[in-house]
Amino acid sequence: MSVMKKILSSVAVAATMMASTAQAEDMRIALVVKALGIGFFEAAAKGAEEAAAELGDVEIIYTGPTDTTAEGQIEVINSLIAQGVDAIAISANDPDALVPALKKAMQRGITVISWDSGVAPEGRQMHLNPSSNALIGNMIIKLAADHLPDGGQVAVLSASATATNQNIWIDEMNKVMGDYPGIEVVTTVYGDDLADKSYREAQGLMQSYPDLDAIIAPTSVGIVAAAQAVADAGKVGQINVTGLGLPSEMAGAIDSGASKSFAIWNPIDLGYSAAMIAHALATEAATAEPGAAIPMGRMGSVTLDDTNSGAMADPFVYDSSNIEQFKSIF
Repeated sequence: MSVMKKILSSVAVAATMMASTAQAEDMRIALVVKALGIGFFEAAAKGAEEAAAELGDVEIIYTGPTDTTAEGQIEVINSLIAQGVDAIAISANDPDALVPALKKAMQRGITVISWDSGVAPEGRQMHLNPSSNALIGNMIIKLAADHLPDGGQVAVLSASATATNQNIWIDEMNKVMGDYPGIEVVTTVYGDDLADKSYREAQGLMQSYPDLDAIIAPTSVGIVAAAQAVADAGKVGQINVTGLGLPSEMAGAIDSGASKSFAIWNPIDLGYSAAMIAHALATEAATAEPGAAIPMGRMGSVTLDDTNSGAMADPFVYDSSNIEQFKSIF
């Protein structure tokens, strides 16, 4: 072999080694979802990929079981431990059952966070809630008040009377009513997250309160039922239905005008934030501890409470300007 060929050969080998080393140095973050084939989580994966592209040294492994079981997720976690991934960001099917497997992951040096649906504190370094109770409570009344500049009557159509999250959100809403002068909450009724009962309760609200201006339903079942009841009563334009719902289920209500806007967390932002947090913790750019502010790229930062949990942002608002974009996602 000539000297020149030897040099070229050496350069090629060195370049190959450098490329493979660079590839090996890519951080692998596993985004583990409740089950594959769910639009909400596929949207979250798009967000995680956006974070990876922004960071430049990250490979996202999007994975999960075929059904929403703890057993399926435990199998996935054990496989990821065997692969030696750098971080696991999981939306849990069970807060407690996953703890032993995730503890094992952390003992092997793998960064573990939960997002969307949490893991018990001993099974993760931190948890990212999509939003906070206070932010949700403020948002649901703001959605109604924004379209009532002169004030008006609003009623709440909740799930069941014992639904912990719904009751907390309504309590938080009541705490900020002073910020919305002229808005009167006339009553709260319960549809038990049943479509037919929620529909009947919405009908009852319209009969009992002829001057009603808005129905707030902080439940994806109730909001769809209320919007249908308003449309069927011919009160589109008179009564605005808002609250928390899914774009795929609320697109018709936005199109008809029964709902001017509603909110829910943006799964793209959620996946993006989870990936950013996992990267920050795995690279030791941040430490998960009470009071810490963990960076989330374009989403700002999340401040952790005493349980190492934090809230991403206000619920994301959907209206006629963006419903087409999101209705096919979740």
